[in-house]
Amino acid sequence: MTHPFLSPLPRVVAHRGDSKNYPENTLPAFMSAAALGVDVIETDVHLTKDGHIVIWHDPTLERNTDGKGTIESHTLAELKAFDAGYTFTQDGGRSYPFRGKGVQLATLDEALKALPGMRFNIDLKSQEEEIVPTYIKVIRENGAENRVCTASFHLGNLRKLRSSAPDLLTSVSTLEVIPLLFREKLRILPRAFGRKIIFQVPVKQYGISVITPHFVSEMHKREATVMVWTINERKDMEYLYSIGVDTIMTDDPRLLIATAEDMGIREKA
Repeated sequence: MTHPFLSPLPRVVAHRGDSKNYPENTLPAFMSAAALGVDVIETDVHLTKDGHIVIWHDPTLERNTDGKGTIESHTLAELKAFDAGYTFTQDGGRSYPFRGKGVQLATLDEALKALPGMRFNIDLKSQEEEIVPTYIKVIRENGAENRVCTASFHLGNLRKLRSSAPDLLTSVSTLEVIPLLFREKLRILPRAFGRKIIFQVPVKQYGISVITPHFVSEMHKREATVMVWTINERKDMEYLYSIGVDTIMTDDPRLLIATAEDMGIREKA
């Protein structure tokens, strides 16, 4: 049975929200993406020093805020004091339109409550296993089991999540993708997978072409879902949709929505 997260099949995923026009992984970026009509918002979470699930991509604060140090070494209150719009610029640093405007790091709980109808693809960034039970608790408290898909580069955390909350949908980690990719290249894939497989992969990795027409075809034969990141050029979007890729993640959701609509992948609003 198809998990509710995949029905209807998501076509347009906003990578860290509408990150082209708003500070990435903030509520303004999420609200803008939702207003555009994206199918899913992709985001990332860490565990704070005092045990909260906070939305952020980098392990550190310097790239996007006026703060310093790691997410995990700060309490939520300390993180909330930093300016999450501090470094956002669209003109090479001539202006910073969100600096000093009160844009804060948000918790996962805040995002789920702010957008109760939105699907989220959530990457567990913290390596510590303590993030898993805390994350599950937030998902359960918000009744969000059917509108989240969880990813992580830390296979141990994905395995713990799958065993602790088997009803929550997960994608496959890099360590799980690699053997499947080599088996596909060697034409020795199993006839079927034992569970629902969701690939969240780049077009190329480690110099190897991951997304090819054969890859997409073979994975679809095995009822897998193929999601590709992070695509920002229209010609690339058109090619990927044309070979059957299910879902594309982008920093430019406006462009991806327009492309999908023009190709008949999505109905025009």
